[in-house]
Amino acid sequence: MPLVSGKLLFSVAHEYGFCIGAFNFSNMEFLKAILETAEELEAPVFVQTTESAIKYAGIEFLSGMVKEVSDKFKIPFALHLDHGKSVETVLKAIRHGYTSVMIDYSDKPLDENIEVTRYVVSLCAPLGISVEGEVGILGGVEDEVKGLKEKLTDPEEAEKYVESTGIDALAPAVGTAHGPFKYSESPFIDISLIEEIKKKLNMPLVLHGASSVYEEYIEEINRYGGEIRNAKGVSEDLIKKSIESGINKINTDTDLRLAFLSGLRRIIMEERKATDPRKLIGPAMEEVKEVIKRRILLYGSEGKACLI
Repeated sequence: MPLVSGKLLFSVAHEYGFCIGAFNFSNMEFLKAILETAEELEAPVFVQTTESAIKYAGIEFLSGMVKEVSDKFKIPFALHLDHGKSVETVLKAIRHGYTSVMIDYSDKPLDENIEVTRYVVSLCAPLGISVEGEVGILGGVEDEVKGLKEKLTDPEEAEKYVESTGIDALAPAVGTAHGPFKYSESPFIDISLIEEIKKKLNMPLVLHGASSVYEEYIEEINRYGGEIRNAKGVSEDLIKKSIESGINKINTDTDLRLAFLSGLRRIIMEERKATDPRKLIGPAMEEVKEVIKRRILLYGSEGKACLI
């Protein structure tokens, strides 16, 4: 199936009350793992890149890979710009065939956030490209996306933002944080806030910073020479409650990285004579596929491709 607009994925997930996985990639191996696993589970999916990934690999390579394989898969999927921090980056994504973008001015005053987001919508809407925006501030650090002091979303500000901009999906700040070090104490998501925003806005909602930071991967990374301490993520139970409360898209990046690193560190130690990178990277990517499968099943999007 050719690439579809994020508008279609958002609207169907919102209408039928389920959640679509959005998985970050910055190279061929991760893109292949995401699409193959989603195809196996017949799940729609967002494949997405950050500005950091674009800087690393080049937008021509990233978008080119997606366009080259788009007709080789039966599932519907969108190519999404995650945390676009400037209009220039959004324009670059538009020129290179992205079907969904996020403009993230959440760290700016609300009026400035509205002004820039409204302009991005004016560029994207005529082209059928979905726009995701954010109100409130997530904590943590991941892929050069840095939260300042965490600020949960004010439902009244969110309503003003949505009505003033015409975005297709809103990413509220509800207690999650980017990266593997999300919490100093118990994990927290304000479920009642999600419910309130969903009821007030009646639109697709997106959850950022929701990786679970599975203990088995942290333990294996440390067992084979890594040094990741005090890493905490969001429990699967909280994620399920978030979806039940109205979340329609969840971003996953950290969990993919941790799965890859744990597998790679183990395999390097086990295959000490290996000189072919494919014999190291290939098995590590199987760990990534397992996490993608686990997340899709958690989100409840398996078998939902037929709805789109």
